[in-house]
Amino acid sequence: QVQLVESGGGLVQAGGSLRLSCAASGIVFSIHTMGWYRQAPGKQRELVSAITPGGNSNYADSVKGRFTISRDNAKKTVYLQMNSLRPEDTAVYYCNLKWGTNNYWGQGTQATVSS
Repeated sequence: QVQLVESGGGLVQAGGSLRLSCAASGIVFSIHTMGWYRQAPGKQRELVSAITPGGNSNYADSVKGRFTISRDNAKKTVYLQMNSLRPEDTAVYYCNLKWGTNNYWGQGTQATVSS
């Protein structure tokens, strides 16, 4: 079955960096668009970034220029490099795969940015 496992969250000060990873299994990873979402307390889950099989990416306006998504198809892993972090980036970050009518999520990893 499809499994997505995130890692790399933690506590950092404003201006710091974190690198999130999402390891996938149970799929032919290289043919799927992968996404990162986040959900802050009391807010809806929102798309942060996504990357196509060919490596094209898109970003939420709030993270453009600070976050970079990448993928390693050999390792079946998608990454989110987060730089210049702000307190408002504090959230649980989720890896996402949409496959047909199915929507798969990881368990999430907490990123907390202190001011």
